[in-house]
Amino acid sequence: MAYADQQMSGNKITALIVVALLHVVVGYALVTGLAYSAFKKIKEVTTAVKIDPEKTPPPPPPPPPKDAPPPPPIVAPPPPVSFNTPVVNQVETVATPPPPAPPVVVLPPPPAAPPPAPPPPTPGTPKGRPGEWVTTNDYPSRALREEREGVTGFKLDYDATGKPTNCTIVRSSGSPDLDEATCSKLMSRARFKPGTQNGQPVGASYSSSVRWVIPKD
Repeated sequence: MAYADQQMSGNKITALIVVALLHVVVGYALVTGLAYSAFKKIKEVTTAVKIDPEKTPPPPPPPPPKDAPPPPPIVAPPPPVSFNTPVVNQVETVATPPPPAPPVVVLPPPPAAPPPAPPPPTPGTPKGRPGEWVTTNDYPSRALREEREGVTGFKLDYDATGKPTNCTIVRSSGSPDLDEATCSKLMSRARFKPGTQNGQPVGASYSSSVRWVIPKD
């Protein structure tokens, strides 16, 4: 009786569902103005649906045995892995030459010290009395007659033996014969003690003057 009651309840539920669907269709048909077509369709559906109270539903599948192992899990295959070799940017290394070395400045050697100057020569000295080298007795006769006087300046050069080698008039008396008489007497009478340099006798020069004055009787 329980199984029959369940079958009857299932049929009722199906009938109710069919009736509800028919109401929905009829309402839709009435709204859209297709009531007549809907009525014909409902009639066809009602005719087509046949409730068989004697038909029983199939029995449920038996439960799986308790000792049976569980089905293996479905594992999705791993996605293909693409090994793309990364492109490495090749860096070209350029060897930079080192900067040139600064030029070596070669300083010239300092100049050699000049040799020491030789010591100055020791000056020579006149022999005798220079005032007696030219006297009034040497007065030229013509200048004496014309009563010409004057001062003759001279420079007398001598060698390492002390003998005069040259006479130069550095200041004239105004009378050529008086100047000439001065150098003539000096060259013949003057003598010198020569000076020395590094222990050796050397020549030099001697400068002075002769005053020509007419003697008084």
